Amino acid sequence: MAAAEAAVVSSSSLETDPAPETAESAETAATTAATTAATAAAVAVAAAARTGCEARVVKAALATKLLSLSGVFAVHKPKGPTSAELLNRLKEKLLAEAGMPSPEWTKRKKQTLKIGHGGTLDSAARGVLVVGIGRGTKMLTSMLSGSKRYIAIGELGKATDTLDSTGKVTEEKPYDKITQEDIEGILQKFTGTIMQVPPLYSALKKDGQRLSTLMKRGEVVEAKPARPVTVYSISLQNFQPPFFTLDVECGGGFYIRSLVSDIGKELSSCANVLELTRTKQGPFTLEEHALPEDKWTIDDVAQSLEHCSSLLPAELTLKKSKPEESNEQILSCEYMTLNETKGEDDVNKTF
Repeated sequence: MAAAEAAVVSSSSLETDPAPETAESAETAATTAATTAATAAAVAVAAAARTGCEARVVKAALATKLLSLSGVFAVHKPKGPTSAELLNRLKEKLLAEAGMPSPEWTKRKKQTLKIGHGGTLDSAARGVLVVGIGRGTKMLTSMLSGSKRYIAIGELGKATDTLDSTGKVTEEKPYDKITQEDIEGILQKFTGTIMQVPPLYSALKKDGQRLSTLMKRGEVVEAKPARPVTVYSISLQNFQPPFFTLDVECGGGFYIRSLVSDIGKELSSCANVLELTRTKQGPFTLEEHALPEDKWTIDDVAQSLEHCSSLLPAELTLKKSKPEESNEQILSCEYMTLNETKGEDDVNKTF
């Protein structure tokens, strides 16, 4: 009997002993899991730190490269933004890519990114816009005095206050008797050195304010006097009344809007510019050299600068700049728009 009880007690002990061992194992497993999670978190934090450090190094290298860029290149301006707005968009993309300005950067050395454009295109026009960066901004004046080429689509029978399709219609005249031969016959009058009156809606200034700004306010503005401009070539590409297409190569300070308006008057009708594309400015062409917006990166601009340097006269090429003394620099920006006529602030007359 005692033996039986002992056996039962022994058996009972064997059945209940594993419980403490199971609890202890669970506690150990939980501790191990927590340790593993903490280790994994620490590894992740360290990896993130390394990644962040590497990212800062990459940004620093890009910023140094951006600051070293100097020269002249071309971008493709679409219809819509003004030339100044497009330049600002380009600047913002380059700065964002370089991570500039960044609070991690010290102010021991302050560098200025100079960027500007030469030869304004109005918002309604598209095409080649020449941009100078770094010391290349000093080269933009030569771009203004060089030749430019445009494809312009004019509309007969309507005159507007801006001389293009964005303005209010001020006059309508018949055009149904005008032939292709009529247009071709008068183009010779607009070739060579001619006198041209600039549009009232333009960047020309009166008392320090743009004429276009004064016009929009409803103020009375007198037209600027006619001045000499140069047309190297002009040809009629297409005529489907009331629309006609011109291919024009001209010098600085020339207004395509005034040309189309004057052609309409010469034909005893009126006309305005429906569409305008600048296909060439100096040595830069729309098809070969103008960077579209999806290529506005530091590397693409650097490659374009290198490619475009071979297009410029030897006296305009830039010497290689000295290597930067430090990567610890902070960027500020300067904008430039240049004159085509002395004494007229930020006047770039093309449209």
